[in-house]
Amino acid sequence: MEPPALVSSYSLKPGLRVPSFAPLSPRPSRPSNRHHRLLFFSLPVSWQGSEGRGRSFVTLVPKAAAEVPDGRPSRSDAAGRGGRRVLRQSQAQSTAPSFPVKEVASFVVPAGVFMATSFVAALVCEKHAVLWKVVENVLMPKPKGSTSRVNKSSLPGIKWSFSPGTNLQSGASVKIERESKQKLNEFAKELRTFSSVDMSGRNFGDDGLFFLAESLGYNQAAEEVDFSGNGITAAGLKAFDGVLQTNTVLKTLNLSGNNIGDEGARCLSDILMMNAGIQKLQLNSTGLGDEGAKAIAEMLKENSTLRVLELNNNMIDYSGFASLAGALLDNKAIRSIHLNGNYGGALGAASLAKGIEGNKSLRELHLHGNDIGNEGIRALISGLSAHKGKITLLDIGNNDIGSKGAFHVAEYIKKTKSLLWLNLYMNDIGDEGAERIADTLRENRTITTIDLGGNNIHASGVSAIARVLKDNSVITTLELSYNPIGPDGVKDLCEVLKFHGKVETLKLGWCQIGPKGAEHVADCLKYNTTLTTLDLRANGLGDDGAVCLARSLKIVNEALTSLDLGFNEIRDKGAFALAQALKANEDVAVASLNLASNFLTKYGQVALTEARDHVFEMSEKEINIFF
Repeated sequence: MEPPALVSSYSLKPGLRVPSFAPLSPRPSRPSNRHHRLLFFSLPVSWQGSEGRGRSFVTLVPKAAAEVPDGRPSRSDAAGRGGRRVLRQSQAQSTAPSFPVKEVASFVVPAGVFMATSFVAALVCEKHAVLWKVVENVLMPKPKGSTSRVNKSSLPGIKWSFSPGTNLQSGASVKIERESKQKLNEFAKELRTFSSVDMSGRNFGDDGLFFLAESLGYNQAAEEVDFSGNGITAAGLKAFDGVLQTNTVLKTLNLSGNNIGDEGARCLSDILMMNAGIQKLQLNSTGLGDEGAKAIAEMLKENSTLRVLELNNNMIDYSGFASLAGALLDNKAIRSIHLNGNYGGALGAASLAKGIEGNKSLRELHLHGNDIGNEGIRALISGLSAHKGKITLLDIGNNDIGSKGAFHVAEYIKKTKSLLWLNLYMNDIGDEGAERIADTLRENRTITTIDLGGNNIHASGVSAIARVLKDNSVITTLELSYNPIGPDGVKDLCEVLKFHGKVETLKLGWCQIGPKGAEHVADCLKYNTTLTTLDLRANGLGDDGAVCLARSLKIVNEALTSLDLGFNEIRDKGAFALAQALKANEDVAVASLNLASNFLTKYGQVALTEARDHVFEMSEKEINIFF
């Protein structure tokens, strides 16, 4: 049997030559008028024929124009193609026979890429595998993510293939461009069709924004547009120029998560100076600093439409706060300012207080995580107390406020007639601060939601708050999570909630109440008629605590709809008890039961699943159980 011939024809950049067994280092040279230079390299080829086992080194020669260096005439195939196929062996071996063109594998790869076919790889001798690796490393494409790029202009007209007639242009980039345009057209259609359009995280960048801006210019439908997280920079915001000045339909614009920086803030502020449509502007996590805040402040002095401004998680310092405070003295439209996660500090809070004092329109102030401290909160409360408007929401969580700062907050609670929502989460007011807050809550008749979580409050502090609930029927949401109140603290609280107060949402996660505390909660649930949401996460309840709660669920409870028992070391025993409770009480109101991050096996999960299905079959009530 004659050995199969190895034939491969392809076009290469003129002037590339690789000697046999030599490292490949192609050096481009200018072609002559008549000839193309050729690329030679040898591959070891083995076959089993009638005369035994042999080996030959085959040199591959690409097709060339007109004639080859040895002067032999060209030969075309049956189809009349002029491409020449030349097979040359090394001088030490006899000439290898050729085989028909139809047996040549052919396919197309992008410019600069050399692909080895499977039958070639099968013929390569193991002894010379290193050579093939060298060839492969030089001619194969770079791995995905490689930083190296091919300069297309330096390779004019080169198309790579393994057989004549297959040198076709690659359409990969064309396809990507076509798909991108198609997507942008779809986005543009959404902008012209729907009132609320979410395009967050599409990463269409500045070019995409320029494409979509035209649709906003002719917009008669979209009232809310979310462009957050799309790689938009300051340069891209210029697309809004001439568009937002005339657009009066768009009410909410979200550009959060785009690194527009101070330059982008200046550009956007200039555009929105006279805008009469946008009421809510979201610029969270956009890299804004003091200069950007100053530009936005100048816009607020002229703009009379904007109601909500979100600047959370930026880099605004004292001077930026001062600029915004100055704008509040002139602005008569702003209702809500979000400055969470910036760097205002005590000086920034003091500056902002002066602006608040002279403003009548502000309703919500979000200052979470600004390191205000006790001095800063004193100045801020002074401004809020003199505020001529009606503040309904105050978020001053995570601001290093201690018991002294809590005293100023308590004074404001006593005076305010409009505050509905107060957040003191993750400060350090302690039991002393909690007692001061509790005393003023006794007189307050407006606050419905108060968050005192993470404030190092113990049993005595919670007891003071619990006593207030006997007289206060306004508070509906009480957050006490992340306070070490223990079983004694929860006992005092539950004794009051049995028959007093109007609390609907109670959060006691991470409060160290243990199985003993669970008994007090279970006893409270037998009588309470207002609690709808109860959070008991991470309290070390275990199976004993779960069994106690299960006993209460067997009693008809028409209020509790959501029970969170995640992270409580509950095992199958507790799961079985809860499952039996659900089956026994078909009228149970619980619609959500969270048991995630416990120690349930498949047996406990199956028991709860069967209980859920039983309730549905008997009453058609759905219970969502989370494992």
